[in-house]
Amino acid sequence: MSDYETLDYSVVDGICTLTLNRPEQLNSFTVTMANELVDAFTRASTDDETRVVVVTGAGRAFCAGMDLTKEGNVFGLTPGLAPTVQDLTERLDDPVIFEGVRDTGGRVSLAIYACTKPVIAAINGAAVGIGATMTLPMDIRLASTKARIGFVFGRLGIVPEATSSWFLPRIVGISRALEWTYAADILSPDEALAGGLVRSLHEPDQLLPAAYALARTFIDGRSPVGIALTRQMMYRNSAQPHPIEAHRIDSLAMYYTSFADGEEGVRAFLEKRDTEFTGRTSSDMPPFYPWQE
Repeated sequence: MSDYETLDYSVVDGICTLTLNRPEQLNSFTVTMANELVDAFTRASTDDETRVVVVTGAGRAFCAGMDLTKEGNVFGLTPGLAPTVQDLTERLDDPVIFEGVRDTGGRVSLAIYACTKPVIAAINGAAVGIGATMTLPMDIRLASTKARIGFVFGRLGIVPEATSSWFLPRIVGISRALEWTYAADILSPDEALAGGLVRSLHEPDQLLPAAYALARTFIDGRSPVGIALTRQMMYRNSAQPHPIEAHRIDSLAMYYTSFADGEEGVRAFLEKRDTEFTGRTSSDMPPFYPWQE
């Protein structure tokens, strides 16, 4: 997809700005938006012009949750299938399961998780339901002083989705994650900051400039391949049961990068000059990557 119905996608000076663009509907989430987000993150992941992705919303909301105006099952799921754990293990990409059972928000979260580029959420307004959970696999969340964030699934009789049961406890701790999802309340910006969900708060007109300034620190003088590996190593190794698993991957990553951009980094340090890294995520990731699917 080069053009999207529900998103704006632009790349300027290494920063991809991905804007949820249904402002009249408060950027509410649809199956089309899910599919377009998966495509956009896959596209950004292999685009060497993109070094960092910044995600925000058009208008006064970030994403007000699922569009509940759709007839039938508003989540796009097919009734009467009786799926099992075995089905979701053995038939994950079977069209019947993929289209009729799999959580659309979860497909988006997995695409963000797999991305080779750092992802920053600039939460400009209401981020509720999937609007909140889709930000969890993003690396860093900045919020406007006008933002409101809610894990409100309990009020709808459903459960947290978009792989949030994996991400949210890792970000804010299990006790706070349970409290927020049990209570299903709307969090103020100050509560989100105090709970560790967001990094910092900004006045509305300063939110994107702050996100872009942070993004630049991930770009200038940094190896794209090194950043991509670091992102995946942090997420994947932190979930391993023993540090030996991290050691295996650290060793491989150090081996390959030390003979690639690492050589330029050492030369630049010794010559007291700026680095000129040439590694590309589209073509120069080491052969052991990806080591987990």
